[in-house]
Order: sequence, then structure tokens, then C-alpha cells
Amino acid sequence: MKTIVIGCTHAGTAAVKNMLKLYPNMDVTVYERNDNVSFLSCGIALYVGGVVKDKSGLFYSSPEELARLGAKTLMLHEVQTVDFAKKELKVKDLTTGIEFTDSYDKLVIATGSWPIVPRIEGIQSENVLLSKNYNQANEIIRQTKNIQKVVVVGAGYIGVELAEAFTQNGKEVVLIDAEERIMPRYLDKEFTDIAEAKFMEKGVRLSLGEKVSSFVTQGNRVVKVVTNKNTYDTDLVIMSIGFRANTGLFQEIEKTPGGSIIVDEYMRTSIEDVYACGDCASINYNPANDTRSIPLATNAIRMGTLVAYNLMGPKIAHQGTQGTSGIQIYELSISSTGINETVAKETNLDYLSATIHENNRPEFMPTFEDVMLKIVFDRKTRKLLGGQVLSKVDVTSLMNTLSVCIQKEMTVEELAFVDFFFQPHFNKPWNLLNLVALKALDVK
Repeated sequence: MKTIVIGCTHAGTAAVKNMLKLYPNMDVTVYERNDNVSFLSCGIALYVGGVVKDKSGLFYSSPEELARLGAKTLMLHEVQTVDFAKKELKVKDLTTGIEFTDSYDKLVIATGSWPIVPRIEGIQSENVLLSKNYNQANEIIRQTKNIQKVVVVGAGYIGVELAEAFTQNGKEVVLIDAEERIMPRYLDKEFTDIAEAKFMEKGVRLSLGEKVSSFVTQGNRVVKVVTNKNTYDTDLVIMSIGFRANTGLFQEIEKTPGGSIIVDEYMRTSIEDVYACGDCASINYNPANDTRSIPLATNAIRMGTLVAYNLMGPKIAHQGTQGTSGIQIYELSISSTGINETVAKETNLDYLSATIHENNRPEFMPTFEDVMLKIVFDRKTRKLLGGQVLSKVDVTSLMNTLSVCIQKEMTVEELAFVDFFFQPHFNKPWNLLNLVALKALDVK
């Protein structure tokens, strides 16, 4: 049996490695249009900021490793067309320009996502960069060596992490976003207020509630960024306003309105023997009980692994996701899972919330730090919907625990009295999750 995998970052790499483990005699071919596999794009800001010194650490596999495991790995090869009826691909070797046809028994689509690039005159200038893959990361580093002013457009995770990295490198940074707050899909205002204050303390100019309208160029370089409210001088622009599923090649497959490939719980698409995984595919979002695109590396590797287990028939179902994520902003450790209050309001959910400020461990200990912890839950069923946590100490793993609780449809009453250990070095007799749930018992 021959399986072809299109794309080999998080999901594709996980699919290939697990297929070769489960089916050692399977003929596996990988087509990847880049010259590398498995790049951890979530490490770009750490790489740009100089925290990661060894670039090899940003990869957890390589074409050579996949080849040793038994895959035919073809880098710098782009799939041009797919004939699902004939089970054939037309492929172009980007190095030689030669095109050829290949065939498959099973096809795995792991083409990922690509940054959204708005139609703004001047956006193709040489100093307007994207932040997604390894080559782009290297270009950001190259261009920032001898410049001082950077404008980052987009205040999601990538944008805020890059803004921090640039300030640590001594750059003047403007962070622009059309939203009124940074990271509004992940965090509520009481959390983003603290993070925004930290950015301003470190010298970042936050230009929120502003939309970029044009770029002023000299030659092939942008020298000013113009928004609906202000104009900013700059030496470099980073665009990070979001991502879109890279699925334009697959018109015959059923997709969401946003372009993500629809898969079932076994990663099967609407076409027989065709699977999809990672950022290019939709995923069940448990808190809202719907299907959506959630481009996270954690989701991608789980989906890719499940493709391998289900390739020869349904075996292990996907359990859905809560979209759990975390971020470090200077000394602030922040994490979230599920639905926040902002999203709950926008989607007209009937919800309640509870928030606590509590020290992470007993006050008789030599040191302790304040923790802000919030949960959101359904008013009628009392089931947990989401949560957020922020502190100078790392208690982000609380959101991993809460993610499991949401997935298992626990109520606040159950969370209030669930069993957690106590040891003064680590916590209090009542775990922080117990405490916020106990507070929720009084919220009606």
C-alpha cells in the first residue's frame, strides 16, 4: 500500500513517523514545498529574541530522519493538482522545474495554514515580512540587525511575542491591532490590562483599535505605516493578523465556510481514502460543541498521530479540543482554555463567571505570588466552559487540568470538591481550581 503525505510540519511529521512505526512495510512518500520539516513556528520569537541559540532545536525531525525511518522524502516539491477519482497527483520539483505524476492508495493532506496578507499597496515591499516558517524567521533576524524601528501588525500570540522579542533586542516597537485589546480571543480585559501595562512599561507603543490603511514607500521599502488614526515611521513591518487554512488546491473536498477541510473523528474527509490533519483541517471544539479551525501545534500533532492510527480503519476517535494555550510575556505566565467571557458575550451564551486573586502557596512560606484565576461556566447546566490564569509564578498547568474538566463536561460543583494534593512548597490545602469553583457556587 502506498500513502502520500502532502505537507510535513507538525501534523505531517506526526502522521509520517507514526505510520512508519505502525506499518513498517508501508510505502510512504512525503511532498514538502519547503526545504525542511517539523519547524516549530511557536519558537520564532524565542529565536528572534536570542533565547534559542541553536536553531536545530526548533526542529523535532528532519528529512534525513524520515528517510531513515523508511519514507521517501521529497523536499522543495509542490503538489500542483490532485485527481481524487484517479488517485493521482501532479507534482513540480521546485529545484529543476520538472513536473511529474504520482499515484496513491491513501492520501494525507497536511498543508497547514498561511498568514493572511491583506491587499494594501506596498505590502510586497522587501521590509514587510511574515512570521510563519524557518526561512521567514531567518529573514526577520537578518533585517533587524541594523535597524531601530519595528511595527508589528497584529496583537495575537505571534505579534505580542515578537513585540517582546524586539524590545529585548533594544528596538523601538509599535504594536498595532484593529481590536481594542491584545489577544481578545484568548483573554478577558482584566488579564489583558495587566499584560498591556507590562508592554507599555517596557516601552512598546500599543496602538489598539487602529487599522492599517496604507504603507508609504521609498523604493522597495516601507518607511511609514498609516492607520485610520496615526502614522508611524518604521524600518521594518511584521504582518501577523492571523492565518487561513491552506486548502485552495482541494476544491472537491467538503470544507467549512472559512476554508478548513471537514474531517470526522477519525480524520477522514468527505472523499474516501483521503485524510486531513493540522491547521488545514477543522476540529471539534468541545466548549461550544461546534467545528472550527484552531491552528495550534498541539492540535496538529494529535490529529496527525490519529491519522496514522486510523489509516487502515477507524480505531481511535479524536476527543475534540478546548484550544488550550499559554504564553510568557516578560515575567508574566499566562494561559487559557476554552471560552472566555468576551467570546461568550459575542455568541450570546447564557454564562456566569468567577474570579479569584489568591497566593500560590501559604503565606508562611518564604516567598509567594498572587495568582489571578477565572472560570466561565454555563448558567443552567453549571458545566465548565473555559478559564484563564495569570501570575509571576508558573501555574499555567492549571489550564491543562481545567481543559480535561471541560472535555469531561464537569460542573463547577464537581470541580469545587475534586481531589488535589497539598504540599506547602507547591500550593494550599484548597487547590486554586477548588477555590475558584467554590466561589462559583455562590454565583447565580
